[in-house]
Amino acid sequence: MTVRTRFAPSPTGLLHVGNARTALHNALFAVGQGGAFLLRLDDTDTARSTEEFAQAIREDLAWLSLEYSEEVKQSDKIARYNEVADKLRADGRLYACYETADELDFKRKMQLARKQPPVYDRAALALSQSEKDTFEAEGRRPHWRFKLNEAERVEFDDLVRGPAGFDMSALSDPVVIREDGSFLYMLPSVIDDIDMAITHVVRGEDHVTNSAVQVQMFKALGASAPAFAHTALITAADGSGLSKRHGAKSISDYRADGYEAMAINSLLARLGTADPVEPLTDLAAIAGGFDFGRFGRSAAKFSEDELAALNAKIVHSLPYSDVESRLPSDVSEAAWTALQPNLEKVGDIADLAQIITGPVSPVLEEGPVIPAAINVLPEGTWDSETWSAWTGAIKAETGAKGKALFMPLRLALTGERHGPELAALLPLIGRERVVKRLAGETA
Repeated sequence: MTVRTRFAPSPTGLLHVGNARTALHNALFAVGQGGAFLLRLDDTDTARSTEEFAQAIREDLAWLSLEYSEEVKQSDKIARYNEVADKLRADGRLYACYETADELDFKRKMQLARKQPPVYDRAALALSQSEKDTFEAEGRRPHWRFKLNEAERVEFDDLVRGPAGFDMSALSDPVVIREDGSFLYMLPSVIDDIDMAITHVVRGEDHVTNSAVQVQMFKALGASAPAFAHTALITAADGSGLSKRHGAKSISDYRADGYEAMAINSLLARLGTADPVEPLTDLAAIAGGFDFGRFGRSAAKFSEDELAALNAKIVHSLPYSDVESRLPSDVSEAAWTALQPNLEKVGDIADLAQIITGPVSPVLEEGPVIPAAINVLPEGTWDSETWSAWTGAIKAETGAKGKALFMPLRLALTGERHGPELAALLPLIGRERVVKRLAGETA
């Protein structure tokens, strides 16, 4: 069996870390099993789905290096869905319902008041043709429900959660077609999974009950259900729901903020497992050891601080050839090497490079270090050994050492108390700028 997975977003908004994690899991599992990863755009909600959002999803997946071998759009398959719906009607598995939203809401409230589960009572099955005709004459149009087999207990072995079982009599027959004839999520998803030969459905645990319902839909259509893997949902680091302040930004937001795609992949691939989160630069390195058995049932906690730390580690490992096209034109390989250890994001180099190119407003401390530094400033060509020779000479002249020696020099040359290693910076700043900064001039 060739493993086939699919990521099925609705193009009604931008990808966020939750659904990006689902896409990543699908891709990693397929790649790790030597299978195929597919994209399906669930765009049956014509009022909210847009091509702009669809294109944004494609671009985000490309940025994350999640390559899919095929794309399917549900809006192209309406005729197929109607054909299957007609078959299910003929088989008695779809039935017309005429209750309004207010009437259904009233029923639910009455059931809850009586301490009953809010399960649809199948009143529509008892309607006579005359009653249906009356509703139609009033202008009502039916919505259609899939009739569950209440006598069956649906069971499957979830790749994350283990054995799962559902008493179908405790569930409502799901609405699958709206009054206007448009399809909701449940039935088209099953039809597509059959048509696309999907072997594994990988998604969040909020779909577990949906999966039980869909198992019956697969059976009603004469197909075997795929395997299921339902991962725990993501929360903020403190256990609260994700918000704009706690990681609910879109993937395009993180990209615009300068994060590396592999920092996001590295974190999301391990989130929810007991495995240490390490910075990785290649998806294949993640896919090789990807295993749903390593995921726990507890909520996966997303931390932007952890993401930032991973991002910095990845930036610190990037060779100049990988980032040259993203750097300002005046940042050389030597400058990248000198500044790289102090970067959290590649884009931070634009500000940090000012230490080299200026202008820098020096801060001159009183004491013997700066006058001595001017007196023993090396002549000739400067290289990686110049700093050591220069500071050695200053120490010999003043007796200063440690912080008393190095801090006045750092403040004079960079205007800051912290920053990149001065041994690497000194040749890049150059003798002319160093002379000016030691004299207190902005340069």
